[in-house]
Amino acid sequence: MLAVGDFAVISDTWRGKAVNYYVDPAYQHTAKQVFGNTPEMMEFYSKKLGVDFPWEKYSQVAVHDFVSGAMENTTATTIQQQLVQFTNRELPDVSYETEAVITHELFHQWFGDYVTTESWANLPLNESFADYSEYLWAEHKYGADAAGLVQQTKLNNYLQEAQTKREPLIRYRYANREDMFDRHSYDKGGRVLHMLRSYVGDEAFFTALNRYLTQNKYSASEIAKLRMAFEDVTGEDLMWFFDQWFMQRGHPELRITHSYDNGQVALRVRQVQDTLFQPVYRLPVTVTTWSNNQPTDHRVVITKADQTFKLPASQRPSLVKFDNEGVLLAQLDEERTQDELIYQYNHARSYLQKFEALDGLRNKTADLNVSSLFRNAVNDSFWAVRQTALEGLRRYKGAEGSAVRKEIQRAALNEKKGVVRAAAITTLGSFPNEDFSEVYSVALRDSSYLVVGAAVDALAKAPTVATREPINALQNTKNPALITALSNYYALNGTADHYQWFLARSKDAPGEVLYTLLENFGTLMQRMPPIEREKGIQRLETLARTHPMYYVRLGAYKGLNELVTSMPVLKPTLQDIRAKEKDERLKSIYSLIQ
Repeated sequence: MLAVGDFAVISDTWRGKAVNYYVDPAYQHTAKQVFGNTPEMMEFYSKKLGVDFPWEKYSQVAVHDFVSGAMENTTATTIQQQLVQFTNRELPDVSYETEAVITHELFHQWFGDYVTTESWANLPLNESFADYSEYLWAEHKYGADAAGLVQQTKLNNYLQEAQTKREPLIRYRYANREDMFDRHSYDKGGRVLHMLRSYVGDEAFFTALNRYLTQNKYSASEIAKLRMAFEDVTGEDLMWFFDQWFMQRGHPELRITHSYDNGQVALRVRQVQDTLFQPVYRLPVTVTTWSNNQPTDHRVVITKADQTFKLPASQRPSLVKFDNEGVLLAQLDEERTQDELIYQYNHARSYLQKFEALDGLRNKTADLNVSSLFRNAVNDSFWAVRQTALEGLRRYKGAEGSAVRKEIQRAALNEKKGVVRAAAITTLGSFPNEDFSEVYSVALRDSSYLVVGAAVDALAKAPTVATREPINALQNTKNPALITALSNYYALNGTADHYQWFLARSKDAPGEVLYTLLENFGTLMQRMPPIEREKGIQRLETLARTHPMYYVRLGAYKGLNELVTSMPVLKPTLQDIRAKEKDERLKSIYSLIQ
């Protein structure tokens, strides 16, 4: 790998080996705060795997206009600059995504470089492990709740993709090798590895990984070698696990009900996925019953499409919780009453349990017991629970209206984490015809760009004269989230002056911002005089035809499409853009917009 540019080089070490970070000079003073956990990651994985970092050095290079998010070249990872380059003001808002990219690419130095896949069909041997490293590092560095959030995000990523495609993890048939780089190879594979770890236990899991790495070092591998490493360590035939999770498509879809009678809980589990194309799964799982505020774990193994388990219980449990730790890769339809969900939240042992309870109660906040629970959750120790609670209070219409709004305003002004303050601002903006302009005015001066952006978005729907100038003062920002928020605001409230702002930002805004900005530009132009509108149309058409990033071309196309109702003459132009587009992804999207 060769990266050429004007780099500042920040030097670090791990066990005497050089660890270097290459960044644009403007970001040299924050690079250590972004990359600085790398040596600790190297130590953690070296000990966890029992295989020391296998190369003589390690570098990470921030690059522009890269073809993917990052690439794990042996000893030198390249990373899209916007994922790792931040100003001092931006640093507090940097999400775990940045650290996840860093740890993901580092783990590839073992799984991908030290041992690599023998074919594209076996790509999960590289990508599923790198994906799972994001969970491992969060668990080690930040605790179980942070890891649970990773687990939840990754599972949802896969389930979203599974709505349109379901493929085996190990695929010997694909139209293009790029098809392998999907949520299956990454997110699903990482969750499968988590289930495998849960099933065999930590000691066997990491011993098997050590065996796999040492037996296959500096060579290409296939899925059978991973299975045999686990079988050698556990002494168990694991063909059933590898077949249903790696070689078969799909995932379990489970309906779970329970009843109590005569000292027993009858737990019924039905697998309702289409078994013509997906297997009936064998699923070892933990079911937890709660009685007298004490949990009891029951280990069961599901092997049939419709199966009932009898669990001993001296009295009717307050809660029966299937897959209490959230290990399964599955869609669950679990029967629980409002009282059971409230009990679950109040006795939850993890973020996933709390989130699930809040999510199940989201449409019941008019009930005083539920709204009280949500107000309590706004003060939870884990930030993602606080954020979820605030989001659940959007458009609240219950009897505690005054108390709820005071709690949300308190969070908007005093919450310590920027992303949660921003969530509070967004929730305030969900109450129509209510004046929170004083809170928004304070938020416009917040140190967090996320909070400022949330205030701008809220004011887009309820603009005030007093905030007009403070918003205009933000126009020269380089922060992507804030540029996007300003484009939302000006799309609804902009004038001819802001038309010039759109033109200027369409030339210097980063690609990830242009998608939204250009569509908003089209919305603004509906209110512009003919001469300005024609110039704007020319700009959008040029970007829709020639910009190298397909999603920017899409944003420009959607901007033009905003004008079609008032300017039917644009229809042939849009038709020509569609006809000449070469990118298959974009052609497919265009077919839905017509």
